[in-house]
Amino acid sequence: MFKRILTLAAGVLLGVGLAFGNLQLALVWSIWPNRELDRASNRMREVLQLVNENYVDAKPAAYADLATAALHGVADSLDPHSEFLEAKDNMEFEEELTGEFGGIGIQVETRGGRVLVIAPIAGTPGDRAGIQRGDEIVSIDGKALESGTVLDAVVGRLRGKPQTKVAVGLRRPSVAQQIDLTLVREVIKTESVLGARLLDGGVGYVQITEFAEHTGDQFAKALDGLLKQGASSLVLDLRNNPGGLLDSAVEVAELFFKKGEIVVYTQGRKQSDREDYRSEIDGPPLELPLAVLINSGSASAAEVVTGALKDTGRAVVVGERSFGKGSVQSVFKLKNGEGLRLTTARYYTPSGVSIHEKGITPHVEVVMTPDEDGKLSLQRARPERSDPVAFKERFGFVPIADRQLQVAIDVLLGVQILGDRTQPSVAGSQP
Repeated sequence: MFKRILTLAAGVLLGVGLAFGNLQLALVWSIWPNRELDRASNRMREVLQLVNENYVDAKPAAYADLATAALHGVADSLDPHSEFLEAKDNMEFEEELTGEFGGIGIQVETRGGRVLVIAPIAGTPGDRAGIQRGDEIVSIDGKALESGTVLDAVVGRLRGKPQTKVAVGLRRPSVAQQIDLTLVREVIKTESVLGARLLDGGVGYVQITEFAEHTGDQFAKALDGLLKQGASSLVLDLRNNPGGLLDSAVEVAELFFKKGEIVVYTQGRKQSDREDYRSEIDGPPLELPLAVLINSGSASAAEVVTGALKDTGRAVVVGERSFGKGSVQSVFKLKNGEGLRLTTARYYTPSGVSIHEKGITPHVEVVMTPDEDGKLSLQRARPERSDPVAFKERFGFVPIADRQLQVAIDVLLGVQILGDRTQPSVAGSQP
């Protein structure tokens, strides 16, 4: 029926028997909600009809357009996270959640009014066709891109149904003439777990950019690789992670919990709406010094993971207070491919702490300036960071030190020096 963002199982109200001693009275109460719905619908119908018949311009007064606008208004009036999704928006939203879409497999950005390739994704049509980092996209399907073209519009034209063709014109600095390629779109799977590597002192590092459908598997694979390389502690970077699927967040966190332990629970309007999410991992949990990096851009599912690990004393949290988005959105499928994203519950840490509109306070606060945040966000995802000269030539600054990451490493190395091979000593602390 619907897809779940910070997933919540839906309950269907089958009926509640109330003994009034009078069957007629019981029947009246049972249909009362429908009478309220009918009254509200009649009010809406009256307004739609008046606008349709009397507004000065006929086109914007069409019933279909008015209904769409009204649906947007209904959802938008509830809270910042509920929204009515038109068919195109709903399809794009589902693509983001699954981490899959039809396209050619390149990462792009705008610089100085131009659309440049950051990097091709390995094994994709763009990679096999030889598209290179730094290539400028100058045309799509024979239509030239104008200076200042909106990036979303370019991405939308490059994406499409798998097995369809798209013509791309490129300008490469080392080649005098334009390079014209015709590529066949394929299903592209994006990676939400990035930068897994072993740092000095046996500290492993993993960044999770969002919690999509395959994040749990990707994280487990990355973590397994780090442990095989000899990682004796771990930094989990959730900075600027906006969240995603609750199930994926639980899959990441449960690796550090015993089977059956509660990781997070959600609570809807009614007491019976509570749903517990427990670790389902067989075998002993991972027990190694763990630091989680967060900032004001860490939200939703990222806060679920951070809150669970901090609340149970399994990690030390470094950085800045998180965003504070502790609500659950369920996406209901509607007709014509449309959807309704609706806030249906709030989530709580194992001890019952709500993060909604509060955020998570780090154990060790390290505040970055907006300039530092911007530069770090840029350089974390760029392969040129290992070559400061090339990086500065392209982006205009030399890669800066990541102070938050360095503090997290210092904390973990300090824990190891003290001989505590299990956890940083933060047991019992709350989000």
